[in-house]
Amino acid sequence: MDHHRLGSSGLQVSSIVLGCMSYGDPARGNHEWSLPEEESRQFVRRALELGIDTFDTADVYSDGSSEEIVGRALRDFASRDEIVLATKVHGRMHAGPHGGGLSRKHILSAIDASLTRLGTDYVDLYQIHRWDPMVPVEETMEALHDVVRAGKARYIGASSMYAWQLAKAQYTADLGGWTRFVSMQDQYNLLSREEEREMYPFCLDQGIGVLPWSPLARGLLTREWGTTTTRSQTDRFGQTLYRQSEDADRAIVDAVGRIAAERGVSRAQVALAWVRQQEAVTAPIVGATKPHHLDDAVASLALRLDPEELAQLEQPYVPQAPEGF
Repeated sequence: MDHHRLGSSGLQVSSIVLGCMSYGDPARGNHEWSLPEEESRQFVRRALELGIDTFDTADVYSDGSSEEIVGRALRDFASRDEIVLATKVHGRMHAGPHGGGLSRKHILSAIDASLTRLGTDYVDLYQIHRWDPMVPVEETMEALHDVVRAGKARYIGASSMYAWQLAKAQYTADLGGWTRFVSMQDQYNLLSREEEREMYPFCLDQGIGVLPWSPLARGLLTREWGTTTTRSQTDRFGQTLYRQSEDADRAIVDAVGRIAAERGVSRAQVALAWVRQQEAVTAPIVGATKPHHLDDAVASLALRLDPEELAQLEQPYVPQAPEGF
């Protein structure tokens, strides 16, 4: 398993990042499809065996239970200094005006709560889960800087916003002498490529690493068009995505299946190989709820698509409104 610098920072992440939204108490929060602790632990252990040492979760996943489960598993199976642990802040964790968002009050409370759930003194990457239009960006960036200065996070990152918002945050940090974001975690896959227009050129220019979420488009790129899964039927957020260009999306899914059949590999390997070959991408964040999910992710590292295959996958795409913010 290779490692890559996250943008121009000194932090290195594995070529595959294990996304941990699927690990959490299914009775907590709104992730009915998540795996309970004993099942979740097996995926964390297997990821480590495969050389995946970068793990991404969030406080809001399964009402905090994802952090609890992942934290316990990593303490049992790994050395803290040998892994990269990332979590996020923004989502609503309790009722009241300060139960979510990016105010100084919420950030400083949320980091302590996340560290308690994870059972660690620090996270390697602390990410804002979304943009908060209700809080001055100066307040957010200074609070995040204080989290880093307190030793509770080594680096900070952003997620799912417009490029102008990321630019505003970075230059606000520069003006204040505060910590800059080293990474952008955003939706990017063959069915959602709007980040190529402004976000990725900005990230490349500014040395910001990219960790795409949903590189398999919530599983749509891994199966024949029209088939469903338990998650696709119950994932309320996922049901809001990929509804703008059905004909184009179907053509892309068909192209993935055709190339996978010709190559003798899985559809997931083809879709992940395409993401990895994009210049701005540092490493995709991959979720796993079945053993072959991790095997496919690692196998994709050996697959390199040729120009003709890339053209087949990219040609059907049509412009659409950004989504997932």
